[in-house]
Amino acid sequence: MTTNAHKLELTKEEMRTLGYKAIDELVEHFDTQNSKLPVAEGSREDMDKLFLEDAPEEPTDAMSVLNFVVDKVMSNSNIVSHPKSYSFVPGPSNYVSTIADTLATGFNVFSGGWVASPAAAELEIVTINWLLKLFGFPSKRGGGIFTSGGSMANLTAIVTARRIKCGEDFSKAVLYLSDQAHSSNIKAITILGFRRDQIRIIPTDLEFKMSLNKLQNAIAKDRLQGLQPFCIVASSGTTNTGTVDPLLELSKICKKEKLWFHIDGAYGGAAILAKNGKQLLKGIDKADSLTVDPHKWFYQPYEMGCLLVRNSKWLKHTFTEKPEYLKDVEGNDSEINFYDHGVQLTRRFRALKLYMSVKTFGLKAFRKAIDYNLKLAEQTEAILRKSSKWEVVSPATLAVINFRYNSIKLNLNEEELDELNQKISEKIMASREALLVTTILQNQIVLRMCLINPRTTLEDVKGTINLCEKFAEDILKNA
Repeated sequence: MTTNAHKLELTKEEMRTLGYKAIDELVEHFDTQNSKLPVAEGSREDMDKLFLEDAPEEPTDAMSVLNFVVDKVMSNSNIVSHPKSYSFVPGPSNYVSTIADTLATGFNVFSGGWVASPAAAELEIVTINWLLKLFGFPSKRGGGIFTSGGSMANLTAIVTARRIKCGEDFSKAVLYLSDQAHSSNIKAITILGFRRDQIRIIPTDLEFKMSLNKLQNAIAKDRLQGLQPFCIVASSGTTNTGTVDPLLELSKICKKEKLWFHIDGAYGGAAILAKNGKQLLKGIDKADSLTVDPHKWFYQPYEMGCLLVRNSKWLKHTFTEKPEYLKDVEGNDSEINFYDHGVQLTRRFRALKLYMSVKTFGLKAFRKAIDYNLKLAEQTEAILRKSSKWEVVSPATLAVINFRYNSIKLNLNEEELDELNQKISEKIMASREALLVTTILQNQIVLRMCLINPRTTLEDVKGTINLCEKFAEDILKNA
């Protein structure tokens, strides 16, 4: 260990050796991850035994620390970029963006204000402009900001909507979202100080889309009671089913009622790159604000969310503060300080990974990957429908499909079917062969696959379905 530990420094040779080792480990991970088991196991007791200790006073050899982390930390974490990681919304990622994040962290770029890093601010402007163009937002007036994820993007959108539509008094304000909306929206609404009685959860129809009739009835009722409807939150790819709300119709309601139209397209918005994406997401360009998460279906590493708005001044007018210690770094009107467009003052250089990966692979590669994902989900649905053992509960939609084991030879009631499918998921997870968990649709426990990894093959899916069938037969045999 270097004698400069008190300066938190390594020698040049120590840095090079440690860095090369870290890169070697990353390359090995990307090269071999498909052959590993995607699911990690470990109780709190197990993890305490591995890691719990007092902070050491004395130094430890850096290479020993790195080896320990690779061996014990990384091996005890789920591989969300694995081809058989089907649950939640996976994070497929890519190596180029990983290197970009390494550079951004290594150079410790402050991406809050223009003066601190003109290049970082400019790349955020450039990549935001790429997304504005993709989604049909105004290129000159439009704007946006990269956030830690969809949760912070939704929070940023709702506080902006509240300021623009309600001003200082939001005591009678009301928001509307469906029963399939992502939980981050409810969290954002409550964080912002809205009461539960200011939130309207609109039921969905049999296709899990927000009911337009029930929405309009709710708005009318609230107006009659002297309340202030101000915002509708629509989903462009719900987490449960991939469903897209009727965006065009909702935009017309918002225009008529003078409501803010926010679309949460955290994962599903990326389908705009697909051949038929504009049709799938018809009306997405009508939003006042739109959440998309590059760290989902744009194949970026965590953390990277994004909020787009039709008018960048809405963000600036909502979040700008003028403390005395920032007076010398304000810049001119064309030089954007992104700390004036969102919650964070100190911000990491998130734009670099999207910039480098799109420059390296080209948008055409991203388009092909998303087209492949949509086709894979449709092929999976076809396999399930041809089988006498499976029931498709929600069809392939934006690369998400929900199904349950319900063989025509079985004579099980709903409670028994729920128990069976829950146990199938538990056995799959215990085997560590695939990350496949359940959700609940129409009061039924179902298995859910989100197939947004371009490295997932049809053979991967078939193998997982076959394993589910084997476990189902074992469960029924031992019942």
